[in-house]
Amino acid sequence: KQLPPLISHKYRVCPQIDCIKANAKSCGECIQAGPNCGWCKKTDFLQEGEPTSARCDDLAALKSKGCPEQDIENPRGSKRVLEDREVTNRKIGAAEKLKPEAITQIQPQKLVLQLRVGEPQTFSLKFKRAEDYPIDLYYLMDLSYSMKDDLENVKSLGTALMREMEKITSDFRIGFGSFVEKTVMPYISTTPAKLRNPCTGDQNCTSPFSYKNVLSLTSEGNKFNELVGKQHISGNLDSPEGGFDAIMQVAVCGVSIGWRNVTRLLVFSTDAGFHFAGDGKLGGIVLPNDGKCHLENNMYTMSHYYDYPSIAHLVQKLSENNIQTIFAVTEEFQAVYKELKNLIPKSAVGTLSSNSSNVIQLIIDAYNSLSSEVILENSKLPKGVTISYKSYCKNGVNDTQEDGRKCSNISIGDEVRFEINVTANECPKKGQNETIKIKPLGFTEEVEINLQFICDCLCQSEGEPNSPACHDGNGTFECGACRCNEGRIGRLCECSTDEVNSEDMDAYCRRENSTEICSNNGECICGQCVCKKRENTNEVYSGKYCECDNFNCDRSNGLICGGNGICKCRVCECFPNFTGSACDCSLDTTPCLAANGQICNGRGTCECGTCNCTDPKFQGPTCEMCQTCLGVCAEHKDCVQCRAFEKGEKKETCSQECMHFNMTRVESRDKLPQPGQPDPLSHCKEKDVDDCWFYFTYSVNSNGEANVHVVETPECPSGPDIIPIVAGVVAGIVLIGLALLLIWKLLMIIHDRREFAKFEKEKMNAKWDTGENPIYKSAVTTVVNPKYEGK
Repeated sequence: KQLPPLISHKYRVCPQIDCIKANAKSCGECIQAGPNCGWCKKTDFLQEGEPTSARCDDLAALKSKGCPEQDIENPRGSKRVLEDREVTNRKIGAAEKLKPEAITQIQPQKLVLQLRVGEPQTFSLKFKRAEDYPIDLYYLMDLSYSMKDDLENVKSLGTALMREMEKITSDFRIGFGSFVEKTVMPYISTTPAKLRNPCTGDQNCTSPFSYKNVLSLTSEGNKFNELVGKQHISGNLDSPEGGFDAIMQVAVCGVSIGWRNVTRLLVFSTDAGFHFAGDGKLGGIVLPNDGKCHLENNMYTMSHYYDYPSIAHLVQKLSENNIQTIFAVTEEFQAVYKELKNLIPKSAVGTLSSNSSNVIQLIIDAYNSLSSEVILENSKLPKGVTISYKSYCKNGVNDTQEDGRKCSNISIGDEVRFEINVTANECPKKGQNETIKIKPLGFTEEVEINLQFICDCLCQSEGEPNSPACHDGNGTFECGACRCNEGRIGRLCECSTDEVNSEDMDAYCRRENSTEICSNNGECICGQCVCKKRENTNEVYSGKYCECDNFNCDRSNGLICGGNGICKCRVCECFPNFTGSACDCSLDTTPCLAANGQICNGRGTCECGTCNCTDPKFQGPTCEMCQTCLGVCAEHKDCVQCRAFEKGEKKETCSQECMHFNMTRVESRDKLPQPGQPDPLSHCKEKDVDDCWFYFTYSVNSNGEANVHVVETPECPSGPDIIPIVAGVVAGIVLIGLALLLIWKLLMIIHDRREFAKFEKEKMNAKWDTGENPIYKSAVTTVVNPKYEGK
């Protein structure tokens, strides 16, 4: 069942707001507002007073407003693969010998993406490092005097490196170049003697130079040894060397160097630092490096004219030419070149021994390090286009954002996958197609992506210029609406811009006997009200004079029309089974059904889903409770007693008062009807006049007939047995007396023992002392003569 607009609104949030706030005047503007925006091209879709922009809304809203699905313009983006060659499966030593251009490591190769604003298009990119892939290696060496002993070891590098590289690839080429420094002061001494031989003493050195391509890339290792063996050391004055000039020329002089579209390795060997952009000012050189090839007879001829390249400039050229750099430097300069490595993608640093004896192992290790990582990069994106990556690498390692561009620890022959999202956030001004490229750093293969932007609807191409439907040809009728010509406005282009503020036009926008223009809820344009939009996009003004809205209807439980209807022109139109000004009155009688299947137990009427009890003594959800009424059992007790047992208070009037039910006798309580039958049932247990218990059930069937089932034999309690009662009482008294005597005797024994123990303790602690009798007087009296002097 389709939800009504007010119900469905609460499920739609941002998309609808974006669509409406775009205030789109055409289908093209609408679909650029967001990926969920659609345009209704149904001619009579708009209500009176609604602007043309109301045709633009999210899809669910358009359907709920009555726009058929086939009349909704909602073009979607797509992807189409043009070239999709499978990645090459080939092992080293295979019989087939493929040309480099026939080897495929990345898939797909070319595709077209149709982009709608805000809707991402996703495609999967597969990369597999092919085994036995050709390698071009160019060895660029510093030939300043401090590298003299290194040159001796490099002279035999060609054949030795060839032997090692055959373990990796069967198609390997090697080249050699050398560099010293710019040939101007203060980098070298410009005296004639020093220009001929920059070294001191008996050393025979070659003239200083900036960069020389000694040997273009070749597969002949012996030729490498031969030409390098003829090289001599040169010299300069300052410690940093002009290596950046040489790297730039190696990168951009592809024809002279002989680079193929294969893995390109540049080994940069030195024992010193480097000059970079700005250092040329010391020699009076201020022109920035132009990044172009200036080799004549394999010599760099513009070192005195152009400054050293910047690091960023080098990064750009190395990346453009898919060159991976290996810095083979001595221990002293490791820290400097490791910082440089962090700035140059797909580069590695190795520690060169003092005499370059370990250069072969250094190159092998660096190559393995570089080939174990794949990093994707894309060309410059058009304005408003964004791209995101998600990697699916070995061993279930997945990454997103910046780390989603790369996979590490890849062995040759391993396959990895990337998921790439491309999103257009705006349409280009001219709507032209764009092309971007994605490639792994250091590789020549790339994916070419043609971007086609969906900025207009298909129905716009079917538009009728100067259509009679647009006020005698004052506009183009397209996508169900008029797009007015210059100087015309109005929904049907019926006015010129000169007539917009005419007072005569305002008269058409006032209701009868009213001074308010468009009910103060809109603007009068061309004699027609265009209702204003509210901050809450779900609330809409409509009507010829904007006198209607869908938010000022009666509410129930805080909801417009109680959530059970649609507010149209301030009046609720209720859904089926609801009525009332706020659609808060349900016509469903299910809540009023009692357990016996009757509405309100037959004691009231069902109004708005609630029982209204007609008898005031009954109450409850289905008029089932009566606080002042006897229960069913008590109410029918006397009648059942008189009819079943012919006794009780109604014995004399039984035939007159107790014949309103059918009675059935049963043998025992087990034979009484049990709960679960269709008719409501009450089980009763009552006392008769003889204090006997009798059992019965009372039920009313669907025809309103009362049925009573009664157990034919009452349960009468037997009288008490006197002898056991008397004997029990006497025995109890005797036992209680004996118990009391025993307790008293026990207490006395405890008391006596405590007193005896106390006496024993005092006896042990008693002490007998000798003392004088205080009333004793001696019988002898001694008298002293006071006159006696002792003579």
